[in-house]
Amino acid sequence: MRGAEPESGGPSGLEGCRAATRSRKNRGIKIPRTLGRSPSSFIPVEEILQEGAERAQRNLFIEAFVSTGRVDNITMVMGLHPEYLTSFWKTQYLLLRMDGPLPYHKRHYIAIMAAARHQCSYLVGFHMGEFLQMGGDPVWLRGLQYAPQKLRNLNEINKILAHRPWLITKEHIKALLKTGENSWSLAELIQALVLLTHYHSLTSFVFGCGINLESDQEATHTFQPPSPHSCDSSPGSDEGMNTSSFSQGTDAMEEVEVLMERMKLLQECQLDEEEVTPEEMEICFEREKRESLLVTPSDIAEHSPPPNISCFVEDPEFGYKDFTRRGEQTPPTFRAQDYTWEDHGYSLINRLYPDVGQLLDEKYQVVYNLTYNTIAMHSGVDTSMLRRAIWNYVHCVFGIRYDDYDYREVNQLLERSLKIYIKTVACYPEKTTKRMYTHFWRHFKHSEKVHINLLLLEARMQAALLYALRAITRYMT
Repeated sequence: MRGAEPESGGPSGLEGCRAATRSRKNRGIKIPRTLGRSPSSFIPVEEILQEGAERAQRNLFIEAFVSTGRVDNITMVMGLHPEYLTSFWKTQYLLLRMDGPLPYHKRHYIAIMAAARHQCSYLVGFHMGEFLQMGGDPVWLRGLQYAPQKLRNLNEINKILAHRPWLITKEHIKALLKTGENSWSLAELIQALVLLTHYHSLTSFVFGCGINLESDQEATHTFQPPSPHSCDSSPGSDEGMNTSSFSQGTDAMEEVEVLMERMKLLQECQLDEEEVTPEEMEICFEREKRESLLVTPSDIAEHSPPPNISCFVEDPEFGYKDFTRRGEQTPPTFRAQDYTWEDHGYSLINRLYPDVGQLLDEKYQVVYNLTYNTIAMHSGVDTSMLRRAIWNYVHCVFGIRYDDYDYREVNQLLERSLKIYIKTVACYPEKTTKRMYTHFWRHFKHSEKVHINLLLLEARMQAALLYALRAITRYMT
C-alpha cells in the first residue's frame, strides 16, 4: 500500500513545500517563538536565539513551519547549525510526507515504536498527534497489542536495532518477508528500517541536548503525554560541587589548551612517523573496545516509563549490552571495509527506496565535514581529526572497526568525561543527565556541544543501518 499521491496539476514534494513557503512569506506569516523557556534545559535560550544565528535560520524556520505548522524545539536547537538542519529536514520530510511504500499513519506509528524503546516522551507524544492527524485509528494508541499484527511483528527488529544492532541476522529479515497475511515487502521493510534507525538516533539528540517538551500546546498542535523524567530535574545538576568557579574556569581553559596541543602533536606524528601496521591497528581497536567497558556513568538513576510509553514496549528489560564482555562469547567485529555505506548500503537503499539513499548520504557527508574551523576561543583550527575520533568511537562501541584508523587517536583526543557522555547518549540516551553535559568541554560553546550531538546522531544511525542492510544483503544472496 502506498501513501496518497499528490494532487494532479500542482507542484509535488519539496517543490510544493517551497512554493507554499514563498506564499506564506508573501503574506507575512510570523514564526512562533518559545517565550521565556529555552527549547533545551541544557542551553540558555539567549544562545539559541542569538541575533546572527536567528538571521541565518529564518528561512529554514519558515519552511519548517509551512511543512508542519510549527517550529519545534528540535528544529530550534539544530538551527544552531543551519547547513545540517537543511539536510536533516529534507530527509525527514521525505520519510514522513513524500510518496513511499508505507501509508503515512503507519510511518508515524513506527516512529512511536522506535522512540518508546528509549522512553522518549517528546517524540512519542509528537507522533501520536501526527498519527491521528493522518487518519490513524485511535485504538492503536492504547498500546502495541492493539496495533495490527504486521506492525507488531516489527517489535523484535525494533528492540535489536535500538539496543544491540550487531545481533540482527538474515533470519530476522526472512521472518518478516515470509509469505503470509502479515508479510512485509522488501520495499516496505527498507522504509521501516530507515524510520526505526532515524528515530532511535533522534532520541539520542533529544536527550543529549536536553530538549524540553513543547510549552505552547495550542500553537504546536501536539499531544503531550507526561515525560518520564524532565531533563532539567534529572539527577545531574551541578549542586554539591565544592570547586570554586574560578578554579573551574582555569581547569576548563587548560582542557582546551591540552586538546589543542594533542591535536598538533598527532598531526606532526602523522607526517613524521612510519605507517602503523594493520596488526597494530587491530590491537589498538580491540584495546579501545575493551576499555569502553569501563566507560560507564556513575550518576545515572533508573526510571520506569509511564504507562503511555510502556504500552508501546515489549521486553522492556532488553537494553544495550557492551559489545565485548570478559568471559562471554561475542559476535565478530564488523569490519567496516567488508560492508561499507558507500559501496553497499547506499546502492541497496536507493534501489529499493529511491531518493532516500541520496538524502541519507548527503546528511552523513554534511555532518562529517561540518566545520567552522574553531575550537572554543581558537579559530583557524583543522578539526577533522577530532570529528573523525568522535565518529569512530561511536562506531567502536557498536563493534565497527575501520582498518585504516589508528584508535590511539581516540584516547588522545577524547577525555574520559566526553567518552562517558558519548557512550551514554549513543547507547542508553534516556540515562543522560545535565551533569554529564556540563562536565565535558567546559569552556566550549553550546553550539559546539550540539555539533557533537549531530555527529552522535548520524554515526549511531549509520552503524545500526549498516547492520540491518548487511542482514538484508545476506538474505538476498
